[in-house]
Amino acid sequence: MGDRPPTGRRDALRNRKLLTDKAREVFAEQGLDAPLDEIARRAAVGNATLYRHFPTRAALVDEVFRDALSETTAAGERARTAEDAWAGLTQYLRTVFAGLATDRGTNDLMTTNLEGVTSLQAIHAHNRETIDELLRRGQEQGTIRPDLTTEDLLFTLAALGRAVPALTTVAPDAWLRPLALLLDGLRTSPAAPLLPAPALTSDQLGKVLLNLGPHRRR
Repeated sequence: MGDRPPTGRRDALRNRKLLTDKAREVFAEQGLDAPLDEIARRAAVGNATLYRHFPTRAALVDEVFRDALSETTAAGERARTAEDAWAGLTQYLRTVFAGLATDRGTNDLMTTNLEGVTSLQAIHAHNRETIDELLRRGQEQGTIRPDLTTEDLLFTLAALGRAVPALTTVAPDAWLRPLALLLDGLRTSPAAPLLPAPALTSDQLGKVLLNLGPHRRR
């Protein structure tokens, strides 16, 4: 009993956990530009309490995602050990994109650059190292086109990644098809015989393009 923190300290710890839990929830739904007022409201605390714990949006994002991307890092480590670099790369990218499809906050974190977020810098560095190593080995093994650079692939992945939330508004796995098309452009061997997931209909494409515009709050 004597080791228990004072009541004020316990309340502060409780509020901080509430804020990070609710921020994770709101960021997943709405992305990293979600209103901080909404996070405070869901945590049932005042805005002043939120800013006392997290003076900036970057501080809150860093706290929320510090450990949340451990699966992406683990997937990168597994991919680096694959004997076949092409297989390692494709499995890694499918894992990353599956995360981008289910969590708008993770999508924003992986496909943008925010100042002052240490966790973002770490995951971007690890992702780049993974892509760089797998491209180099795949080119040595003759499975990846020799003129492809790490910057080429990182830019293309970021561009496609930003479209993933809009694609999931029409079907949860709609991102599989454009990712497969992208991967086929990296190969030296013939393309896969069939694309995964059904093609978008004309109406679905219209909905996706609409959702690629400015975020609309629900």
